[in-house]
Amino acid sequence: MKAIATAPVLDPSDVSRLLHATHDDPFAILGPHKRGRATYVTAIDPGADRLEAVVGGKTYPLARIDGALFCGKVPGGKPYRLRGTGADGAVWDYDDAYRFGPVLSDFDEYLLGEGNHERLWEALGAHVMTHEGCQGTHFAVWAPSASRVSVVGDFNAWDGRRHPMRRRGGTGVWEIFVPGAGDGSAYKYEIAGPSGQVGPLKADPVGFGAQHPPETASIVRDIAGYGWHDAAWMAERAKRNRREAPISVYEVHLGSWKRIWDQNGRPLSYKEAAADLVAYARDMGFTHLELMPVSEFPFDGSWGYQPVGMYAPTIRFGPAHEFRDLVDAAHEAGLGVILDWVPGHFPTDAHGLGQFDGTHLYEHADPKEGFHQDWNTLIYNYGRAEVANFLTANALYWLDEYHVDGLRVDAVASMLYRDYSRKDGEWIPNKDGGRENYEAIALFKRMNTAAYGKYPGIMTIAEESTSFPRVSSPVDAGGLGFGFKWNMGWMNDTLDYITREPIHRKYHHHQMTFGIHYAFSENFVLPISHDEVVHGKGSMLAKMPGNDWEKFANLRAYYGFMWGHPGKKLLFMGCEFAQPEEWNHDSQINWDAAEQPAHKGIQSLVRDLNALYRSTPALHVRDCDPAGFDWIESTDADQSTLSFIRWGHEGDAPCVVLCNFTPVERTGFRIGVPYAGHWREMLNTDASVYGGANRGNLGGVDAVEEPYQGQPASMAVTLPPLATLIFQLGAE
Repeated sequence: MKAIATAPVLDPSDVSRLLHATHDDPFAILGPHKRGRATYVTAIDPGADRLEAVVGGKTYPLARIDGALFCGKVPGGKPYRLRGTGADGAVWDYDDAYRFGPVLSDFDEYLLGEGNHERLWEALGAHVMTHEGCQGTHFAVWAPSASRVSVVGDFNAWDGRRHPMRRRGGTGVWEIFVPGAGDGSAYKYEIAGPSGQVGPLKADPVGFGAQHPPETASIVRDIAGYGWHDAAWMAERAKRNRREAPISVYEVHLGSWKRIWDQNGRPLSYKEAAADLVAYARDMGFTHLELMPVSEFPFDGSWGYQPVGMYAPTIRFGPAHEFRDLVDAAHEAGLGVILDWVPGHFPTDAHGLGQFDGTHLYEHADPKEGFHQDWNTLIYNYGRAEVANFLTANALYWLDEYHVDGLRVDAVASMLYRDYSRKDGEWIPNKDGGRENYEAIALFKRMNTAAYGKYPGIMTIAEESTSFPRVSSPVDAGGLGFGFKWNMGWMNDTLDYITREPIHRKYHHHQMTFGIHYAFSENFVLPISHDEVVHGKGSMLAKMPGNDWEKFANLRAYYGFMWGHPGKKLLFMGCEFAQPEEWNHDSQINWDAAEQPAHKGIQSLVRDLNALYRSTPALHVRDCDPAGFDWIESTDADQSTLSFIRWGHEGDAPCVVLCNFTPVERTGFRIGVPYAGHWREMLNTDASVYGGANRGNLGGVDAVEEPYQGQPASMAVTLPPLATLIFQLGAE
C-alpha cells in the first residue's frame, strides 16, 4: 500500500508569503527541516499535480499544503531529489535548491559589507560550480533594500516563486545555488523593493554574459579554464607600456571595422578579428589596439558608451572566451590591448542598474548629482562604498580575467566636476562649497592604485579635457594615478589650424606651438579619435582645405607633425588611409577607398611613421620629458614653418623635424641644427610613394659649422610644399 503523505502544520503567514513570493527568508521554511525528531521537506513546484522526495531509490510523497506548496516526512540526514508529476502525467526529477547550504564564505561577507572586495566578481554574479556534490550555478546579487529577491530564468519558467534567494546578514547580498542551471542559461533577478512592490526584471550587474540585444537577459557564462598562450607578452609588457616606450594606438569600433556583406552585413566576430584586425594592425606598425567599449550595452548608437553589463563582453561578436581569443592573438602578435572603460554613467534602461532594488542604489537620488543632462543617463554614487567597490573591482576584472593591458577611462572631466555641463542651481557643491567631486577623485585614486599595484605592467589613460592638475602623476605624489592622459588641447588647437586655408595660417601659428608650453605637464597621448570624425565633423581628409592634391598633402604634413611631436600617438580606424567620409557605426570603414592610390599613399605614410617612431629612440623615449625637445624655430608665422629637435637618451642620435604648412616650395631653406655632419632624410611626406611630388633632399643633407637660429651648425634643405621632413644625425 502506498504511504499517505503527511505534513506538519505550517504558519499560514509563511504559506501565504511563500506562495505569493513575498517571503524574505525562504530557507527558513523550504528545504529539509527538523520538526521534533522527524525531518520534513517543504517545496514549491507550481507545475506539479503531485510531488515526491526520492531518497536512495525510494519515494516519499509530499502532501499539498496549499496551491504549489508541498511538505512531507523524509529520512533524516540523507540527500534527496524531488520528483514532480503533472496533471498530464509528465514526470520530472530535479535537485532541490533549498537542501544546499550557502556558498559565500564569512570572509566574502565581511569584504562585501566593508565595500572592499577587490575580486568582487568571484563572489557575486553567476558561477557554474559543483557544490556539495551537485552540478549547478551559484547566483549572488547585491540588493540591500530589497524585501525579496528571486533568480528567474529558462531553468525555472521565469517564475519568481521557484527560487527566492537567501539574504546574507547585513551585507545586502542575496544568494542561491540552483542545481541544473549551467553555462548558457538565461536569467534575471526579480526584486521586490522595500515596500514589497516588484519592479522590472533586472539583468545581473556582475553577469559575465548577456543575450543579443534587443533581448536583455543575462546569460550564465563559465569563464574559468581558458588556456592562454601569451606568457612571453605578459612577461615583458611592462616595457611596452612605460613612458619611454613607443606607443602608437589604433582605435577601433569592432562593430564597424569590417563587415561580412554576404552574411547580412554582420560585423566580424572576436575570432575573425583575432585574425584580420590583429594582422592588419601589426602590418601597419601600431603597438596597441584600443577597443571602444565592449562591456555589454543595449543601444548600438551609444557605441558602447552606455553600458549595462560592466562584467560581460558584448555578445555581438561572440562569447567571453572568444573575446579572450582576440586578446591572446593580439599578444602573440606583439600588440597590446586597451579597453575603453566607462565608469562615468549608465543608461536608464529598465533592466539595468537604475532603481535596482527599488531604491537609488547605484545612482544618486538627487538628479542634480545623479543624472547626466547631456546624455540622459544616470551617474554612479561614487561615495557609496559598495558602488566604488563595484567599479574598482570591474577595472581589475578586465585586467585579470582578460589579460587586458590598459584601460582608457572615458569622460573623466564629467566625473571630476560636480558642475560639469550644468548651470547655476543645477548642481550641488562639495562639502567645502567647491565644484570638485571628491568622491570621484577618490575612486580614481583607488582604482589606479589597485590596478598598478596588482598588475604592474598595465597602463591607465584618462580622457580628461580640462586642466585638472596631476592627472597622470602617482597617487603618492598627489596625483590621480593615471599612467597617461589624452591631450585634448593639442588636438583641438592643431586641428583648428590645419583645417584653415594656408593663407590664413600665419595668423594662427600659435595653435601649433602653444602645446609645447604644457606638453610635459602630463604623460600625454596625442589623440585623433572617433570623436573627431563623426556627428557632422567630417573625415580627417574632408577637414583639409584646398583641391584634392592639397587635401592629401595637408593631411600627410599633419600626420608627420603629429608623429614628430612629443607624446604617444592614437589614430582612429579609417584615418590611417584618409577615409573620405566621416565614420558611420552602422557600416564599415571604406576599404574600397584604401585601394585608391592617394589613399594608399596615406596608408603607407602611417605605416612608415609607425616604423620610424618605433625604431628611433629620439622620437619616443622622451615623449614625456622636456629634455627630449628643443625648438629650432617656432616663430616663423609668415612662412608657416616649424622646426624642432627630438632628443633621445645619451648616445641616441637626435632627430630634426621640419614642417611647411603652406603650398610654397622652399629651396635652400636654412635651419639651425645641433651638430655638423650628415643628416639623413628619414621621412618626407612629399615622397611619391605617399602620393607626393618627390621633392626633397636626395636622402640627406650635410650640415656645416655655421651657427644659425641659436644652434652651433646649420644646413640648407629643400622644403616641399605642405610637407613634413624628419632628419636624423648620421643615420645609416
